[in-house]
Amino acid sequence: MSRPLFRPDSRSTPPNDELYNIIPTHNLHTDHPCLRYPQVRTVLSSLQAVGDLQKPPFCPWLPSMDLLDWLGLFFGFQRDNVKNQREHLVLHLANAHMSLSHPPASKGTFQNTVLREFRSKLLENYTNWCSYLEQASNVCNSDSSSFDSDITRRELLYVGLYLLIWGESANLRFMPECICYIFHHMAMELNKILEDYIDEETGQPWIPRTAGENAFLNRVVKPIYDTINIEVARSKNGTAPHNKWRNYDDFNEYFWSKKCFQNLKWPLDFNSDFTNGRKIGFAEQRTFWNVFRSFDRLWMMLFLFLHVMVILAWEEKKLPWQALDNQDVKVRVLSLFITWSGMRFLHSLLEAAMEFSRVSREMSGLVLRMVLKILVAATWTCLFVVCYRRIWEQRNNEEHWSREANQRVIFYLRLAFLYGLPELVKLVFFFLPSFTLNCKVLYPISWWFHGDCFIGQGMKEEVVDIIKYILFWVVVLGTKFTFSYFFQIKPMISTTEQLYSKITECEWDLKAIFSVSNKFIIGLLWLPVVLIYLVDTQIWYSIYSPFVGAAIGLLKQLGEIRNIEQLSLRFRFFASAIQFNLMLQEETKFTCRTLREKFNEAIHQLKLRCGLGQPFKMVELESNQVKASKFALIWNEIITTFREEEDIISDDEVELLQLSPNSWEIRVIRWPCFLLGNELLRALVLATDLFDAPDNWLWYKICKNEYRRCAVIETYDSVKYLMIHVLIKRNTEEHSILKVLFQEIDRSTETGKFTRTFRTAALIQVHSKLIKLLVLLLEPNKNVNEIAYAVQVLYEIVVHPLFKEKRTTYQLMEDGLAPTSQTAMAGSLFENAVELLDHGNKNFCMQVKRLHTILITRDSMQGIPGNNEARRRLAFFSNSLFMKMPRAPQVEKMIAFSVLTPFNDEDVLYSKEALQTKNEDGISILYYLQTIYDDEWKNFIQRMGREGMETADEIWTTKL
Repeated sequence: MSRPLFRPDSRSTPPNDELYNIIPTHNLHTDHPCLRYPQVRTVLSSLQAVGDLQKPPFCPWLPSMDLLDWLGLFFGFQRDNVKNQREHLVLHLANAHMSLSHPPASKGTFQNTVLREFRSKLLENYTNWCSYLEQASNVCNSDSSSFDSDITRRELLYVGLYLLIWGESANLRFMPECICYIFHHMAMELNKILEDYIDEETGQPWIPRTAGENAFLNRVVKPIYDTINIEVARSKNGTAPHNKWRNYDDFNEYFWSKKCFQNLKWPLDFNSDFTNGRKIGFAEQRTFWNVFRSFDRLWMMLFLFLHVMVILAWEEKKLPWQALDNQDVKVRVLSLFITWSGMRFLHSLLEAAMEFSRVSREMSGLVLRMVLKILVAATWTCLFVVCYRRIWEQRNNEEHWSREANQRVIFYLRLAFLYGLPELVKLVFFFLPSFTLNCKVLYPISWWFHGDCFIGQGMKEEVVDIIKYILFWVVVLGTKFTFSYFFQIKPMISTTEQLYSKITECEWDLKAIFSVSNKFIIGLLWLPVVLIYLVDTQIWYSIYSPFVGAAIGLLKQLGEIRNIEQLSLRFRFFASAIQFNLMLQEETKFTCRTLREKFNEAIHQLKLRCGLGQPFKMVELESNQVKASKFALIWNEIITTFREEEDIISDDEVELLQLSPNSWEIRVIRWPCFLLGNELLRALVLATDLFDAPDNWLWYKICKNEYRRCAVIETYDSVKYLMIHVLIKRNTEEHSILKVLFQEIDRSTETGKFTRTFRTAALIQVHSKLIKLLVLLLEPNKNVNEIAYAVQVLYEIVVHPLFKEKRTTYQLMEDGLAPTSQTAMAGSLFENAVELLDHGNKNFCMQVKRLHTILITRDSMQGIPGNNEARRRLAFFSNSLFMKMPRAPQVEKMIAFSVLTPFNDEDVLYSKEALQTKNEDGISILYYLQTIYDDEWKNFIQRMGREGMETADEIWTTKL
């Protein structure tokens, strides 16, 4: 064999600043977050354990190299591919280590157990492929429970070899069995190297056939790709007939036969039929008969039922089974086997015609199967016709059902049982697991029904799903055939009989010859009925499908929240619902596990999912009792993403949608403003209308709506905190007066004497004056005197109109609700007591603005957010909180994410010129985006203005 060529400097010591994707595997001493995990370092140290392996003979071996470098040098993989797959392998194994819940005490066993499981999963398709082709796998499995360094190294070499093949295969990844074929032979060569095999031709240690720099690319990948490229040219850009050229699937099907080992061989022989062969798999023949061939079971079912219904309806009995009391009718029903076998014979002829282009010397099994199916179908058809005819000959000769005639019927039934026996076996296979169909004992039966096909071997539905599927179609088809019998077939019988009886009475003269025959009229009458009968299955499916889908959706909690109104009704349960799907498994484990407690827990969960009762007992609603901030963090992150990354909501909508953090000593959850809406005004209306009602009744009416209750409490707590802790200076007489005032209000509410003490009609005045005060606080240039006057006016309304009992100035002074000095009474009370915070205090501005929004909102805010995409996403997220799905594990214990993103010729980033260039209609892409997504464009301009942009033209200058 030829000597592989390597450049002496092609594999040098990697520098410390070498580029990497995720993990700097070349430098373990760097401070990188991934290298802090011991699992990552464990895998990297295992890759370094080259040991006493045979070194590549034609290139220098460096101490810094590992097992992936060893494979790359021996099998001719590219250096960058080796680097990429090293990170790939380290990430997979480290992630598998982390996902174990109970790691063994011995680190060696822990590592190798994970490695064996990963290898089994990675090479699962290769193992199935070998089993299907009855080829011995070239992956040596160790059955010993203990692991040593040699077994670990061999396992790493197998998975590393497969990943290196996959990483350099490019578009060959679309042919998974082709990759299995390549790995099969390269794994065989790897075993020879590990076993110190001596090449009989050279007398030297074994060297792989792909040895050499970039040899795998040049000798394996590129020739196969060139062969596929030739077929692409033959397709004439997809316009050539499908059966004239091969695509990826056709090339992949080449490796579903044992003959690939005989023809293609190893090293790859590109003079074989792989390069110039014809299709061996599916070859499309575009013809109308494909409708019957593809849906043959449906057509047979429809025509067989039509056959039976016509026979039963001809007797004109009230119910169809009453016609079976007649022996003649029973025998006529048996003629359906003639129809069945005849349609099978037609299907076998069509299948042979469609698959004729695949016929070749290599496809002897396909030819045998087609010929046998035609012969068997023709034989059964002839047998049924002959036996059925002999039954009626015997019956007509003896003019009654004699013993001989009945014997012939029994013989006919035995033939029918033998004919239907394969269908019964097929029905049994429908419920059997997929692995039973692949065993050698059942292979002939599976080959007869399904042919010889590797793909889809492991695809099988669960038995429960199959039963549900059967029950659904039994109901649909049962309704369809019942309706067809009573309303389509049976009403046609009497008319048909009358027309048919006149045919025999007709005088065959010259005039009758040129007239329309009654047979033709019967055909015209039955034609629309039969056509409707054949297509109305879709109508019945459309009727039942919505009901079944709705039932499944209700059981699985799918799509319960379809709009913002429903989201508002269920939002108060969201903080409790996160324990179902968003909390980790470890955080949701209960300490109590008795049967009664489990039952009570299930009842609570059902109530919460259905929106009944109060939120779940484990998560209280009040923010001072529970960490409701968990849901707030998730919700606010979603809202922030909508604003900062996608511009589908505006800044004002962000303030209305976000869950504000707990502050200002507010005792309830601070729901988003779009939920509170006009609830405070409604509470004021209730208080005004029920001015003489007891406190309990008024509070009951307010608490019937959770958001109304929270709006009232939050407003009161916010005003109280604003006056006592923020706006009025401490250690002043005004501060003491306000503190006593709020204490008296608190005392009246606690003792249930609020409506007795205060005039609820005056709350409207308090509401209006409070709005004026908040407007002054929100102004950029605040005027202290105006704010002090607004507080003074608010104080006068609370002290005099609000209290039912009129008090003199002296009584107010005694109760601590008025200043004691005459000087203070003569001037403005709060003139020198107002203390303004810095305008840059964002928390103060945010709290005041929120309070102002609650006070002035007069509508329900059902249009928030205005963007349809934002509304759809919020509804989808809200639904996911109540869906039945497995709880998420910790990120460290999740399986590795692997995504193959194909490249499409699609522009995702546009230049300034591309955006502003107009087409033939004078429309630019920018104008199109601004017109179709006008709200998102306005939000984008608003965000740019917040970041310092003054005019829209700056987008194309400073912001570009």
